[in-house]
Amino acid sequence: MFNHEGKDRKQEEDLVRGEDRLPPGQALTLKFPVLHYGPVPPFNPATWDFRVWGEVEKEKRWTWDEFNQLPRTQVTMDLHCVTRWSKFDALWEGVSVRALVDSGLVTPKPAAAFVMQHAEYGFTVNLPLEVALQDNFLLATHFNGEPISPDHGYPLRGVVGAIPGRADVKTPYLWKGAKWLRGLEFMSRDRLGFWEKAGYHNDADVWKEERFA
Repeated sequence: MFNHEGKDRKQEEDLVRGEDRLPPGQALTLKFPVLHYGPVPPFNPATWDFRVWGEVEKEKRWTWDEFNQLPRTQVTMDLHCVTRWSKFDALWEGVSVRALVDSGLVTPKPAAAFVMQHAEYGFTVNLPLEVALQDNFLLATHFNGEPISPDHGYPLRGVVGAIPGRADVKTPYLWKGAKWLRGLEFMSRDRLGFWEKAGYHNDADVWKEERFA
């Protein structure tokens, strides 16, 4: 991995472009830019909880300690931001929604077709259920082996990206994973999230450059 901007960054960008990993309109960054709306919320592990509700057979609530006992997974992804930067080979660790469903910890009702991510301060992000169940969507607690920093969503964020070599999974822009995540609402009908109401594209496919509605 190159460790500074400049010529080395350009060399790496040419490499990922040659591997068909750089979507149109994107540029590689070796940094991890911080972008969000509003302040970084405080975190109290004694009062924090994570809820799952809506079109599920049984609503769930986990404390911070309980959430950390859920089945965990790691996935390496390329991240693509709507502001046109891309970060490659980022290692994330956390809880897979697919694993929660496959293990029976969460059972969506037949009517469930969408998921709303609910974050601190009422922030929301919507996704089709089929995308939330892909291998490239994670309820992440760790980034590159360390707990996520507060600026990047500590203690929990939804993260979505491209898995190298996996053309079978849809890849939305990074905003489709909410920082400071507090719950998932399973829904029978789609509702727009915060940025979608502001004019961002509802599908947000990086390869189709679906940035704005």
